[in-house]
Amino acid sequence: MLDVSKHIHALFADAPSTTEFKKLRKRIVRQTREVIEQYGMLKKSESGRRARWLVCLSGGKDSYTLLAVLHELQWRGLLPVDILACNLDQGQPGFPTTVLPEFLEKMGVAHRIEYQDTYSIVIDKIPKGQTFCALCSRLRRGNLYRVAREEGCSAVVLGHHRDDILETFFMNLFHGGRLATMPPKLLNEEGDLIVLRPLAHVSELDCSKFAKALNYPIIPCDLCGSQDGLQRKQVKRILDEWENNSPGRRQIMFRSLMNARPSHLLDSTLFDFKALDRNQKNGPI
Repeated sequence: MLDVSKHIHALFADAPSTTEFKKLRKRIVRQTREVIEQYGMLKKSESGRRARWLVCLSGGKDSYTLLAVLHELQWRGLLPVDILACNLDQGQPGFPTTVLPEFLEKMGVAHRIEYQDTYSIVIDKIPKGQTFCALCSRLRRGNLYRVAREEGCSAVVLGHHRDDILETFFMNLFHGGRLATMPPKLLNEEGDLIVLRPLAHVSELDCSKFAKALNYPIIPCDLCGSQDGLQRKQVKRILDEWENNSPGRRQIMFRSLMNARPSHLLDSTLFDFKALDRNQKNGPI
């Protein structure tokens, strides 16, 4: 890393000098760069103008890690885009409204704080005892798309990491009856914005260690986090148990998402089983 004190971005000004943290930082930066390159996240604008990314900042460990690593790549000349951090204040009671603006000002990060009281809508629409996540997510996403358009951004960048993606896969498997998860790169329904997840290969544990080491001011989500019995929590407990019994299991399962074989599944829309003949060459079994 090129850590010259007068040049280093403020987000890394208090970075530990330990070998352990340097390895952690290098690993996260490398994995993020790999995802950006592997999934073609850097595309030249048709107008020739420099791309602008709306980087969504919730105040959690994952979004802080995302913000810092993208600035690191930008600082090193590996990410030729303009970064605009955005926090959507959803009107949750007790939300510390000054934490993120003060932090971003101190760090010298270009940002926009958007206030929309989606909390009241969620509380009004969702019956007591049911989970808020689906509606909360839709309202949040709609507002972030709007802000991205207003700010001239071509991409909305989210802090979902490897474990989020793996948990979503199992939620779809157990509860949705489909093989699907959150992709690293997605075109929105309107076709005018790209949704990116550059931390797709980064583990949740690494995000946690990184944000804690840099002492970023973590803001918990009291809306969803206060509800017991969420499907995601249940899946997370299952994956934790598998990981404890067999260390490295998460990474093995995650790699399977990048190694799909349609001919060895049952979806006839992905593979033409009717046309399969014993004289036909199918490739390796």
